[in-house]
Amino acid sequence: MNIVAIKKEQHQNIKVANQRDLSHVANQHIVPVNVREFAQVSTSYPIVIVKDPDSERYRTVAMLGLEAGENLYHSEKHWQAIYIPQSLSSVPFSLGLDPDKEKTLTACIDLDSPFVGEDKDQALFDESGEETEFYKSIQDQLGRLYENEVANENFLKVLVENELLQELELQVAFNNGEKKKLVGLFGINEEKLQNLSDEKIVEFYKSGLFMPVHAMLASSGQVNRLAQLRNASDNPVKISGIQYSVVKAEEKK
Repeated sequence: MNIVAIKKEQHQNIKVANQRDLSHVANQHIVPVNVREFAQVSTSYPIVIVKDPDSERYRTVAMLGLEAGENLYHSEKHWQAIYIPQSLSSVPFSLGLDPDKEKTLTACIDLDSPFVGEDKDQALFDESGEETEFYKSIQDQLGRLYENEVANENFLKVLVENELLQELELQVAFNNGEKKKLVGLFGINEEKLQNLSDEKIVEFYKSGLFMPVHAMLASSGQVNRLAQLRNASDNPVKISGIQYSVVKAEEKK
C-alpha cells in the first residue's frame, strides 16, 4: 500500500476505476464498522468489539471469518452479502493527516491500488485543475465516515463508562472432533443493560443508543451464517456447532 494525501499539483492526472471489487480484503477476517451502520451490518455479519493490544483502544468490527486470513464472504464471483460495510466501499480512498496542515484530516488515496492509475475512468481533477464532481462526492463520503467514527468513539465511551462490556469467546466444534476458541472478543452485558437505572434508560433512549446496542446483540446470531458459509466452502473440515460464551473472571487469571 502507498497511501498519500491527495494534492492537485501531484495527482492531477490520477484516475480511479468505475468497477472496484473487494479482492483487497480476500484474506481479511474482520473489518471496521461504525455505530451508524450497525442496523444494516447486523443483517449479515456478527458485530463484536476487539481491543487493540498496543493502545488498549476498543474497536467495533464485523467478523468475516473464523480465523486470521479467512474471509468467508469473498469469492471470485460475488460478495456473499447484500450490504458492504462503509470502510470497504470507500477503497481506494481513506482519511489521513494532511502533511501540510498540522492536525488536519484530508482525503487520501492508495497509489498502489489496482483501481488507481492515469488510464482509469474517473478523474479527480479536470483539465483546468478543478475538483471533479466524482472527487467531491468522495470527499463528502469520507466526511460522513469521519462523523460516523466520532459517533462510534462516543458509543464505545458510553459502554465503557457504564461497564456494559463483557469479554466473550466463540467456541467452534468441528465434525472431526476438533474444538477451537476464538478469544479477545467483547460484547454487550445484557444483565447490566437490563439493570440500568431509570435515569440512564431515559438518557440512552434520548441519545439513540439503544438502537445500535440491540442491533449488536441481534447480530450475534450471524455466527451461524459464518458456519454456513464455512461449511459451503471447499474446506473438508465442517463446523458441527458454534456459540458464544462469557469469559468468567476466574478464567482470565
